[in-house]
Amino acid sequence: MGFSNFGLSAPILEGVKAMGYVDPTPIQLRAIPLVMEGRDVIGSAQTGTGKTAAFALPMLTKLQQHGGGTRLLVLEPTRELAAQVETAFRDFARFTNLEVAVIYGGVGYGNQETALRRGVDVLIATPGRLLDHIQRGTCKLDKVEFLVVDEADRMLDMGFLPDVKRIIERTPRQRHTSLFSATMPPEIETLVRWAMKTPEIVEIGARRTPAETVKHVVYPVSQDQKSDLLRALLEKVNYDSVIIFCRTKHGADRVGGMLKKNNHAVAILHSNRTQREREQALNGFREGKFEVLVATDIAARGLDIADVSHVINYDVPQHAEDYVHRIGRTGRAQASGDAFTLMVAEDARHMASIERFISQKIPHVKLDDFNYKYTVLFDEGKPNTQPLSERRIRGVRMRGGYFFGPARRR
Repeated sequence: MGFSNFGLSAPILEGVKAMGYVDPTPIQLRAIPLVMEGRDVIGSAQTGTGKTAAFALPMLTKLQQHGGGTRLLVLEPTRELAAQVETAFRDFARFTNLEVAVIYGGVGYGNQETALRRGVDVLIATPGRLLDHIQRGTCKLDKVEFLVVDEADRMLDMGFLPDVKRIIERTPRQRHTSLFSATMPPEIETLVRWAMKTPEIVEIGARRTPAETVKHVVYPVSQDQKSDLLRALLEKVNYDSVIIFCRTKHGADRVGGMLKKNNHAVAILHSNRTQREREQALNGFREGKFEVLVATDIAARGLDIADVSHVINYDVPQHAEDYVHRIGRTGRAQASGDAFTLMVAEDARHMASIERFISQKIPHVKLDDFNYKYTVLFDEGKPNTQPLSERRIRGVRMRGGYFFGPARRR
């Protein structure tokens, strides 16, 4: 079943197509029809399962045209998530005249107030800053038709549920409400009973296990040698195509520019690229014009990219689910693949979280013939001096590599 079977509007389907989405994810298959029918939805799903599109696509379809004040409100626990969701909404709605804005703390009020005065159809917000705007009289919620409480369990962990309730009280009683949460503790069940009308429950299990055909290794390195190690890896790896994931758009531009200067055929993909640039990057990578795709997590989910032999995490993802989705770009359809992660000292906590999430210890190795500078990571545990002379990872022979044991308690 494709996106065209959901009854989505033509402009929204154009946005989906432009994003490169092909097949709906399980939560999209189950949630989109319910939202289209006007049913309240509880989605039990982890970050990275495609849930933003599961509520964004049908709600944008129902909004249709610009006008009438803020009609769709999405609450997010953090500014990072709010910014990501805003980017997704802008992408999906790019062929409509719907106005999208995001408000969160940590920045000035000026630009946010300007956007609110101009009039927005879709507002993505963190609870604290939204309440500030309500108290300042710069935001009204009396026209809200669709309310989404996203990452509700994280809202609870961060102490935001009282604020969320205050916000919901400002919205009309006759509205569509969706709530998404990886877990459903009692406090959230109480919120559901209070705020929702006979909701339908959609439960999607988290994918915690990477494909068995993917080999994983971690390369500890000092921060100032990351780019040098990346270049050395690409020189030694016998790859067909490789996706390099960076944490930020600026980082993707910097790494992509560096590799272009080193005569690699590189495409760059992130949310600040124009639609034409995105299409050229994706099509060129699929067709083999580009051997390397440097991207943010926009390429980790939902895109139809097959036959990727290697994934390199230039930056360690901060959420364990993102690691699974990134490396899921390789090792597809039982094909073999390799996942390399460059880790600096400050990434150790995130790597430990990833290993717990996938229930797998990932070997730490050194690349042969690379002139390493000292990093504290090399002191964590006693190295196993067994050389990796017989170990091959898709064309890389690491005769001088070492496994590193777990970190000592200090």
